[in-house]
Amino acid sequence: MSYKRHKAFQQVVIYTVLIAVSVVMGAPFLWMVLSSLKPNHELFAYPPVWIPSTLTFEHYINAFRYTDFSRYFLNSFIVTGVTVISNLFFCSLAGYAFARMDFYGKNVIFMALLGTMMIPIHVRLVPLFISVRRFPLAGGNNLFGQGGTGLIDTHLGLMLPHLINIFGVFLMRQFFQSIPQELTDAAKIDGAGEFGTYWRIFLPLSKPALATLSIFVFSGSWDDFLWPLVVTSSRYMRTVQLGLQIFQSQFTVNWGSLMAATLVVTLPVITIFIFGQKYFVQGIATTGLKG
Repeated sequence: MSYKRHKAFQQVVIYTVLIAVSVVMGAPFLWMVLSSLKPNHELFAYPPVWIPSTLTFEHYINAFRYTDFSRYFLNSFIVTGVTVISNLFFCSLAGYAFARMDFYGKNVIFMALLGTMMIPIHVRLVPLFISVRRFPLAGGNNLFGQGGTGLIDTHLGLMLPHLINIFGVFLMRQFFQSIPQELTDAAKIDGAGEFGTYWRIFLPLSKPALATLSIFVFSGSWDDFLWPLVVTSSRYMRTVQLGLQIFQSQFTVNWGSLMAATLVVTLPVITIFIFGQKYFVQGIATTGLKG
């Protein structure tokens, strides 16, 4: 009986702590939602007003009517969509090669790739910018990358550093190593080559890992602020994270429209996580089975 009471007490403590942490973590998000629906005079009321006396959608209307925010959304969807598709293909392909194929220096190359994950973006920023700026035969550049602007202020320039993610290669390699060798042997007996085995056997079985990778890449690309800030020069090519800056000036901040736009920007990430949560949890649980 004492054991059952002790177990019940542990459960109560655990759930109490989880609820408290959830409240602390969720309070800013709730404040953002409520602030986006408040009239202007209640945004700065003291003491603070949590529940608005009247709901208004004026801030949402203003955020899209008087700005180019719809264009910023389009840019972000284009860049993020292509980035996700590119990572799903190239990361899974590289992961299969490192997990199932034998070639000279495989482990050394893989460890070298993992080592690049320790290099912060601030160190890679200037070389990346120079590479994009001197991209051959783009933006007026000649074959040697001179004479023009390269991929600066273009969708491809925004995508280029994110088309393949080393963490994604690691994730897919770990998952592919957990697939039984018997499936590979059966595919080879049936006459399938390496790419056929990857495409027909491994890829259909890797939905959990692919969903996990999609969530990571989508959120990383969608929330990226530093690289778009560096590589874009016109308002036409801004992404949503840069677009949020238009609600802030040197002396004032349009808090209502900023809260409304921030909420709208957050919704795609929340949506993709909700729909992919099942595969996300399954992918996290299964990609570390083998080293």
